[in-house]
Formats: sequence, C-alpha cells, structure tokens
Amino acid sequence: MAKFRRRTCIILALFILFIFSLMMGLKMLRPNTATFGAPFGLDLLPELHQRTIHLGKNFDFQKSDRINSETNTKNLKSVEITMKPSKASELNLDELPLLNNYLHVFYYSWYGNPQFDGKYIHWNHPVLEHWDPRIAKNYPQGRHNPPDDIGSSFYPELGSYSSRDPSVIETHMRQMRSASIGVLALSWYPPDVNDENGEPTDNLVPTILDKAHKYNLKVTFHIEPYSNRDDQNMYKNVKYIIDKYGNHPAFYRYKTKTGNALPMFYVYDSYIAKPEKWANLLTTSGSWSIRNSPYDGLFIALLVEEKHKYDILQSGFDGIYTYFATNGFTYGSSHQNWASLKLFCDKYNLIFIPSVGPGYIDTSIRPWNMQNTRNRINGKYYEIALSAALQTRPSLISITSFNEWHEGTQIEKAVPKRTSNTVYLDYRPHKPGLYLELTRKWSEKYSKERATYALDHQLPVS
Repeated sequence: MAKFRRRTCIILALFILFIFSLMMGLKMLRPNTATFGAPFGLDLLPELHQRTIHLGKNFDFQKSDRINSETNTKNLKSVEITMKPSKASELNLDELPLLNNYLHVFYYSWYGNPQFDGKYIHWNHPVLEHWDPRIAKNYPQGRHNPPDDIGSSFYPELGSYSSRDPSVIETHMRQMRSASIGVLALSWYPPDVNDENGEPTDNLVPTILDKAHKYNLKVTFHIEPYSNRDDQNMYKNVKYIIDKYGNHPAFYRYKTKTGNALPMFYVYDSYIAKPEKWANLLTTSGSWSIRNSPYDGLFIALLVEEKHKYDILQSGFDGIYTYFATNGFTYGSSHQNWASLKLFCDKYNLIFIPSVGPGYIDTSIRPWNMQNTRNRINGKYYEIALSAALQTRPSLISITSFNEWHEGTQIEKAVPKRTSNTVYLDYRPHKPGLYLELTRKWSEKYSKERATYALDHQLPVS
C-alpha cells in the first residue's frame, strides 16, 4: 500500500512538472502583441495619464487627471531596450501610395550628434524653468545627457540622430511618402541664425530638397521667429529663399483660385509683430510690399487667440494655421472653433489650414506643464483631430509634427526603450509605424473628400 502511494505521488509530481513546463513553453512562444498578456481589463480603460518616469530620482511631480503612465513601471529592472530601425530598402518604391499635396507636415532639421556635428544638438535640450520661482524649485534643472537620456518622452527608432546624416534625411522622406504626405513645411532660420538651443541649418536645405525630390515630395518653409524679425528683413529673407531655392523641382507652389502658382510661407508666432509692420510687407501699398513682384507668395499667419483674426486681416496675410497639437490649449487649436474659423476665412477669402497632431507631452523639457499633456490613446486622439479637420472642408491640412520630439507631437517612428533612470513612452501595442499608417489612411480619405467639394468651392484640384 505504501509503495502504491509513493508511486502515485511520483506520477502526480511528474504530471505537475510536465504541465508547468508546457505552460512555460507556451508563454515563451506568445507574440509580444498578444492581447491576453495584460492584466484583466487593463487595456479596456482609457489611457488618461502619460509621462516619462524617472526612476531613482526624488522629484515630487504634480498630479494631473489628464496624465497617466501607459505602462506599469514598478519594479522595472535597469534594462535598456532599443529596437533597430527598419532598412530603407524594405519598401518598394512602386508600392508607395499616391501623394496628397494638400497634406503638409511640419519638419525640424535641428538635431545633431557627435558623429556628424561634433556634439549633440537638441537631444541634450535643457530642462526649462517655470517662470514662478516658487514652482520652479520643485522641478529638476540641468540638461539631458544623450544618447540614453534625451529631451523627449519618446525615443526615435533612428536613435539620437543627426539631421545632417543623408541616410536619416532619406529615411524621413521615405516615411513621409509612405504616409501619403505631399509637402513638408521645413522649420527655417536665415543663414547663420539659429534657435537658442541649436545651430544654423539653412545649409541643409539643398540636401533636403534633393532627397524630397527623389520621392516626389515638395518643400515649403516654416519661418521661425528669429531675432528682430520685421517687414524689412522678412522681405530680404523671402527674396533669398526664392532666389536660391525657387527653381528647385521640389520647391512648393500652391495653385490659387486664379490659377497662379505661388510659394507658401508659414509664419510662426506672426502675432509678435504689429499688424502695421506686416502690412508694410503684405499689402500692395506697403513700403516694403512684396505683392505683384517676383517674390509674391501666400503668407500663412499663426492664429492663437480669437482676436488675432482681425489683426491677420489688417496685416494682409493670405491665410491662417493653428499649429498646436493640444486641443483646448488655445482658441485656434481647439477643434470646436474650427468651423467658425473656416467661415471667417471663407468670408474674407483667406486659406484656412487646421493643424492636427497625434498628441502632446513636453514634460521632458517642461516638467511643470503636465496639464497640457494630451494622451495619444493608441491613435484615437489623432483620428479625432483629423476627423474634426475634414469636417470643415479645408483647402489644406497641416500635421504637427513629423519630428518635434521635445513636445511629443511626432508621427515619426518611435520604439520602446528603458534605461536605469528613464522609461520612454512608445506606440505599443501597435508597431512603430502606427502614426504613418494612420496618416496614410486619412490622407486618402481627405483626398477623396476634397475632390468632391473642391469644384463646388472653386478650390484648386491639381
């Protein structure tokens, strides 16, 4: 009897060991995207909070009902995970989608690394202090330390790249083309001028134009608020851009209702200068008038507050854009105001260009600004913005942004990465190309819808 019990126990133990081994084997075979791997019900909850978590640092960050971590980062080991970028040769040029030249994306060429620039540029962005010293003292100071610690809550698939790297530029153009984006709006400073955290980038424009042309993309210019920007030096800089780059086949021109094909210039923070200054440049009677000259163009003002509508009219601008990817942050960036803005533009013959974005998080450089974070919700936030833009039947749509990593508005590919101090956000459970795929889907939808109402509204169709 004892032998029987002993044999039964051995058999039972072997059976339990077999079942355990089988389950472990199945777990190892489970794909990373399997939905049953998360705790029950977790993926049904809206992702309300989103932030980069700094482990081992005693920072008392303010809580926000809009922000929640997308991943449970408790008890994470100090393991660094970085996915390798996909090769440019993976996508056949013949399989690329048709371009939509009415869909623009804001593009930044201000990044640098030691290999191409002798140092890191912008990836080592400083942590910006709050203007109130009582609030500022509660947050970290200093600079980020690439390559593992960068000024972003997400991590690029291409790593802490240089905007001077020709292979990076080509990969970017290929990603834009795969997303059915037709035009990139290049952040631009005059020669030998740069933003406060960067270096001059005008000398990169020829390469960007050449790479864009390879993929049949067009390039327009997003003129930044360089120091002392006014009507006189704007005239000189527009002349410089058209004289130097205007004959390149990738230089963008927009065909107006009258049939003229004119260059387009987005003017960031246009409200800084008084309307009288802009009128000197943008009205026919202005002392530095660019109108009816070889340097005439379509100048698009940034609308932040509602009152800017009338300043823009007085200034002589040709249209407005809203830039910010934070719904509710400004009057212009609030989706609920787009219909009335479109009516205003139609009334005064202005081009309305709503700006859509996949989300917003800038707490890596402004840790005190959590209230303006907008969670991506696995692409839903982006699609809601695109749907709102399409409902206004716009002449053009702009995307904020392709690669503004500091503010977390990028649609460029991002990958999971964690270090001993930082856990970066990513696009999981989706692939790194999620936002390129969504852009392509909505670009095709926009192209079809625009074709149906363009004739009714006498919009250009080619």
